[in-house]
This record gives sequence, structure tokens and C-alpha cells, in this order.
Amino acid sequence: MRVLLLYPLFPKTFWSFEKILELIDRKVLLPPLGLITVAAILPQEWEFKLVDHNVREVTEDEWAWADLVILSAMIVQKQDLLDQIREAKRRGKKVAVGGPYPTSVPEDSLAAGADYLILDEGEITLPLFVEAVQRGEPQGIFRANGEKPDVTGTPVPRFDLLELDAYDSMSIQFSRGCPFQCEFCDIIVLYGRKPRTKTPQQLLAELDRLYELGWRRAIFMVDDNFIGNKRNVKLLLRELKGWMAERQYPFTFNTEASVDLAQDPELMQLMMECNFNAVFLGIETPDADSLELTKKFQNTRSSLVEAVQTINRAGLRVMAGFIIGFDGEKTGAGDRIIDFVEQTAIPTAVFGLLQALPNTALWHRLEKEGRLLGSTDGNQFALMNFTPTRPVEEIAREYVHAFCTLYEPKRFLNRVYRHFLHMQPSPCKVPFQMPSWVELRALAIVVWRQGFKRNTRWQFWHHFFSILKRNPGVWAHYVTVCAHVEHFLEYRQIVRDQIESQLAAFKAEEQRLAANKPVPPVEAIAS
Repeated sequence: MRVLLLYPLFPKTFWSFEKILELIDRKVLLPPLGLITVAAILPQEWEFKLVDHNVREVTEDEWAWADLVILSAMIVQKQDLLDQIREAKRRGKKVAVGGPYPTSVPEDSLAAGADYLILDEGEITLPLFVEAVQRGEPQGIFRANGEKPDVTGTPVPRFDLLELDAYDSMSIQFSRGCPFQCEFCDIIVLYGRKPRTKTPQQLLAELDRLYELGWRRAIFMVDDNFIGNKRNVKLLLRELKGWMAERQYPFTFNTEASVDLAQDPELMQLMMECNFNAVFLGIETPDADSLELTKKFQNTRSSLVEAVQTINRAGLRVMAGFIIGFDGEKTGAGDRIIDFVEQTAIPTAVFGLLQALPNTALWHRLEKEGRLLGSTDGNQFALMNFTPTRPVEEIAREYVHAFCTLYEPKRFLNRVYRHFLHMQPSPCKVPFQMPSWVELRALAIVVWRQGFKRNTRWQFWHHFFSILKRNPGVWAHYVTVCAHVEHFLEYRQIVRDQIESQLAAFKAEEQRLAANKPVPPVEAIAS
């Protein structure tokens, strides 16, 4: 069986960081970990080729070679997933699909022509699919029926199938599931609330494979909450600490975690000793009432400001996600996010308008209340797909204002400086390596634009030399994050234009509906 693994396009957004990737001559931030794990689970006597559509197009030879096309996608990849299913069927290929989006909305993939739906988690459903193919069944839907696999049996992903030079960071996964119950989140719907972890030996085997393949850059632990099972993650980190030291720290790590990381100094210290340098926190909003309503209770148990500052001082750069449009949200939510980000000096704050994802608790509640307006493609530039509790225009304008304010270049550079000034340097003794020509070129571009071309020049040079003098151990990391504004600066206008366009369409639709509304009888008005 010759299998073409095809990963659909992500739309270009401020999450994709393509302007930063251009600086360092990379094409994509992260690889398709799900598909290379699928390749490892399927029979190894099958032949595999992988094409990441974010890196390049499928060649005619690859289309002709394939007996079967397998695709996996998240909801934000919806459009290209459906397009590629249709293209494969046009070429007479059998098509199988899986992943988060097909699992949540399987009918879309069926309508596009998919022959096989391999839903839920592949450790359970891929063997069912293989058995069906070997029996000669031309189609089928394979589900786990509520069962969650033991991930200690998951094989090492087929990293060898990737075009490694295309990626800025590599992906690995230690755990699945999250213990919390945030109403808007689809992770607990897909993977459950009991975090299941691999063994330390499994993860080290994955790192061994990457090391053998020559990977020496960043690795993102894609767990939706890396510390969901603190006991097991500490067991991993104690093993990883020695592995990294023996190999002179070939990787840097970053991940996603809940804010209760700040309450565990031992865990943060272990992460630092393993060469973790950044963590993404789902802050969502500084408004306690909104957090309570959306059931993100873990963010209400202690001061969010203190949590961010504690994690930052421990030596981990904080990235954070924010959302505007929660029910009951009061006017000025955008300004409160600005104030929170400035107070905590979080350099990279990514946020969007709230979307109700399929089959989440939020989706079902809004549907029951008659407020759900339709599906979503997961694009944070889109207006909400439900009727909010305050005017849509007010929410959208606060969103645009907050984004454009936070990524004003002077503000951004000042936050980066304040964030790194008091950050503890890494305790890892990483050998010095001469920067590559690509890295030197990227540094030159950043220095020219921020230190000479723009009106940020005074801040840039003041902060640059101050970091060198007062906290030199974080200097390289600091300059790397300064480069991020090259991406967000361009997206300030893109965000503004897209939201304004959607608001105009929204108003036009409101006017059309009002014009078509039946006029009540005179007697009804009089009464």
C-alpha cells in the first residue's frame, strides 16, 4: 500500500508568524505531528510519503504514486482539507481523513467525498481501519466509542518523513487531555479531562530519534496542558535533565501550561534545568466574572498578575492567549487586556474574538439558548459565530484597538525589555556555537529596522545595551523576541481591515433584514 500523507494549509494569520519565519529562512513554524504519528501506527511494510501543504504543493508524480491519501486537520484548516479531499477524489484516489476537525464535524469530510473517517484517537481507530482495508471494504467510519487509548503504547513518530529544514521548531507530545473544564475549549471534548502521559523512556526515545536525524533547534511540547499531570511530568523532567546534560543541551523547549505552574517552584526549576525557555498561558481575560462564567476556575484562585510575574522571574518567557466576547463582559474589556499585558510586561499576547467550537459546552449552551449563528472556521479574524450579550460592533472595535495598541512598536519593545530585565538566566551550560549566516542576516535586519530606520531607535539601543550590562545571560533570547514585532507590526493593519470589512457586511445584513421585516398592522401599533 502506497500512502500519501497530506497536511492541509493553515490560513496566514498572526498565529503563523510567517514574517518572522521569512527572517530565518524557514517556511513553517511546526510540523504535522499527528500525521507522522499515524505513519508510525500504520503497518510499517506500507510505503509512505508526506507532503505538508504549508511547505509545498503535491507533485504530479506523488499523486500518481499514491494508492491512498490520508489527511488530518484542525478546524482552521477546514477549507484546504475539503479542497484536497475533492482533488484526491478527482484523481481517483481512495481518501481517509482524521484529526480534530473531522472528529468534531465528520459530515463535512463525508460531503467532500472522503471514503474513510478515522475519528477520535488513532491508537484505537487506525487498527480498525487497517483491518477494513485488508478485508477489501471500500469505505467506513471508525470510532473509539468513548474509549481513550493508553498512550504508553504509542510508537515513535516517523520524523524521517519530514522535510526538517522547512520547520522552525519540532513537535513532540508527552500527554493528552486536560483536568479543567473551560466551556469554550474542545480539548476536553476530544481527549478527555484525565491527562494520559507517555513514559519518560518513550519521550527520550523520540528525542533520541530527532538527535540522530541531526535536529538541533527548538522543540515545542504540544501538550495542551503540559503540567496537567504534575507527578508524571516531574518524573519526565528528572530523566530529561540528565539526557540533556549528557548531550550538551542540543534543544531548547517551550510548551503550554495552566497558570498554576506559578505555584510549583520545583516544577519551574526542573523545566529550567531541562532548558525550557518559554511557556504559553491561557489567560483569556483579566475579568474574574467572565472567567467564572466560562468555567476557567483555575485562573480565579490566585492573582493572575502575580502568577505571570512569578513564572517570568523563574526564567520562563511568558506568552499568553486572550479572548474578547465572553457573555456578561462589560464595556472596556479590550482596555483591561491592554492594562493587564502592560502591567505584566508579557511580550507576545495573542488574542481573538470568541468562537463557539463544534460540540463544546459553549456550543451546546448557545444552541439551546437559540444564539448560535452557524459554524466557524476557527479564524480569529472572524466575528463571533453567535449573538453576544453586548453589541458586536463594540466588541470588534475593542478587539482591533487592543491589538493595534499592544503591537505599537515602542510599546512592544518596552514590554520585551521589562520582561527580560528581571528574568533568571538559564542554568544550563550550553556550549557556544557560531551563529549561522541566516541568523546573522536576521539580526542585521532587526537591528537596521528597529535601531535605525524606525522611531524606535532610542528605545532599541537603550534596551539593547542595558540587557547586555544588567542581564547578559538572556541577551540572545531577548533579541529573538524583539524580532517578533516584525510580524505583528504588519498585522495591525490587516486586523483592522478585515474586521472593518466584516462589520460593514454585518451592518448591511442587519439593514437588509430590517427592510424585509413585515410592518405590523396599524391597530397593533396603536394598542
